[in-house]
Amino acid sequence: MRILGIDPGLTTTGIGIIEAFPQSMRAVDWCTITTSPTTPLPERLAEIARDAEGIMAKYAPDLAVVEQVFFAKNARTAIGVAHARGVLMMLASSRGMPVLEVTPMQLKSAIAGDGAADKQQLSSMLLRWINLTVIPTPADAADALALAVYGALHGKELARIGSGK
Repeated sequence: MRILGIDPGLTTTGIGIIEAFPQSMRAVDWCTITTSPTTPLPERLAEIARDAEGIMAKYAPDLAVVEQVFFAKNARTAIGVAHARGVLMMLASSRGMPVLEVTPMQLKSAIAGDGAADKQQLSSMLLRWINLTVIPTPADAADALALAVYGALHGKELARIGSGK
């Protein structure tokens, strides 16, 4: 199963693609989609959509895993992330992909075994899950790979149902 992890953001969106096998996982690719804060919102969303559509077309994932983001301090940032999340979830759904939404605490708990794990703990465990020797950069892409691993651990039934198999 090929899984797309998405760490949504208006300025930087992390993308991670893994392949999950019955007894292992491997990283296929990772990157970020970036937009300029000086560009108008509709154009930024269109840029995210174009880039994400190209990635989805290239890798044909079976499942998308998108982080749910909670902001308590900056409403403007939260709204921008929500716009980007909406575009990305719509694209995945329009391609027939099931979309699994994950909270940061769920992600940390599944990957590192601790819902309060810090970035270093999460990155260290990510290396073990997908057999890499260095932490992928930038951090948004590493987070997206962790989301994809979460999908491998928890999304197989969702993908099976979504594909009608």
